[in-house]
Amino acid sequence: MTWIFLIFMAVFAVLSYLGGRRLAVRRSHGVKPHSRPGQHGLYAVIGVLAPAMAILILASVFSAPIERHLMAAGSPEVVEQLEPFRRQAFMADARRVGDGGQALQIWAAPYAELLPTEGRRAHNIHALLQWGGLTASVIAAILGGLFVFLRIRPDLRARNAVEAWVVGILFACATVAVLTTVGIIFSLVYDSLRFFGMVSPLEFLFGTQWSPQIAIRADQVGSSGAFGAVPLFAGTFLIMLIAMAVAAPVGLFSAIYLSEYASKTTRAVVKPLLEVLAGVPTVVYGFFAALTVGPALRVFFNTIGSWLVGGPLDGLGQYLMLVQNQMALVAGCVMGIMLIPFVSSLSDDIMNAVPQSLRDGSYAMGATKSETVKKVLLPAALPGIAGALLLAVSRAIGETMIVTMAAGLAAKLTLNPLETVTTVTVQIVTLLTGDQEFNSPKTLAAFGLGLTLFVVTLILNIVAMRIVATYREQYD
Repeated sequence: MTWIFLIFMAVFAVLSYLGGRRLAVRRSHGVKPHSRPGQHGLYAVIGVLAPAMAILILASVFSAPIERHLMAAGSPEVVEQLEPFRRQAFMADARRVGDGGQALQIWAAPYAELLPTEGRRAHNIHALLQWGGLTASVIAAILGGLFVFLRIRPDLRARNAVEAWVVGILFACATVAVLTTVGIIFSLVYDSLRFFGMVSPLEFLFGTQWSPQIAIRADQVGSSGAFGAVPLFAGTFLIMLIAMAVAAPVGLFSAIYLSEYASKTTRAVVKPLLEVLAGVPTVVYGFFAALTVGPALRVFFNTIGSWLVGGPLDGLGQYLMLVQNQMALVAGCVMGIMLIPFVSSLSDDIMNAVPQSLRDGSYAMGATKSETVKKVLLPAALPGIAGALLLAVSRAIGETMIVTMAAGLAAKLTLNPLETVTTVTVQIVTLLTGDQEFNSPKTLAAFGLGLTLFVVTLILNIVAMRIVATYREQYD
């Protein structure tokens, strides 16, 4: 039914546009109009769709509570005597039966006999509200169309009205974006304050033991968890460093080659192939890390360890023989591969935006291509390149799937790339997986980690803006 209504409104909007355009041409015969005929047509479309969509949105928002109120007002006395939770369950089951579904086998007499009757009543109320909302929308569209068609004349400022609606829509979208950001920050801060009311911020930020498991009873083992997040920060920092050690040089050198050395044919082939890496799902990178890169590096280090066993480096050899598939090096290397297009594509675009006159001036002074790249191109593009690198850093800090599949879940305070580690994002997912109660430090710890991650990302963005502001004036 909804699709039929939307198709009807789309056809009605097209007819309104054509009608408004034609009416504007007819009424402006011999008179210079203020706005073009097409703008009168758009004005007619707005007059038709705006009231109809407003009524439809109001109906969709208030139909559910009205339906619940009508169902409760006409329910039998035995249903009203149920506890609130069981009454809601009965009403939900009645709606399911009214829609043609099967009732849950939890109701005995007399409730089982009442389900079909209540189901039909729920179906009728729902249909009545739905048809009422659609009918009201159609009536609003017709009345709006009549109103705007009566107003169309040569002196009508249709262009101003259309532009005002466009500005209003843009402002509404910007407002939604801002309010969404404010809502995210508020939810993080609110639940983080609840967490820090149970756990000391100093323990969270500087503690070295992470074990958020809280027992149900106080006499169980592990009844008090440890919420020192330093091992998580260390694991996140370690994997980020490894990833940037792969992505930064490879991405930057690829950008230099594509911008300055590659032919048009090579660039047309290589650049899209590099950008394909950005479209690969992270779970695919996780599979690649767990099934290919991890075993390959394990075999590599085990082989080296077997050569060292029995020699002066016997201890190192014994350690390398115990290296497993999951380690920070695997996650960092694969994450670095994933970040290459973020660095290369953005850096390439930034280098191409550097004025050609700077290159020509360098060549005129006798500089070679490599000297021009080093002395002119890179300094001029430094703000953009720094922004691309910091974007890649933010992406590395927020990655979850690759770390989960390739680095493990062990919260270890180590900078050894051959050890299993975990990151902040992985622990957030772990803490919020399954049925959780949002009154325990274990679950609320996810919000503390999220707030910390948000603050770190904000600081990175501020640093990027300062870098751009510091160096941009030198080359504008």
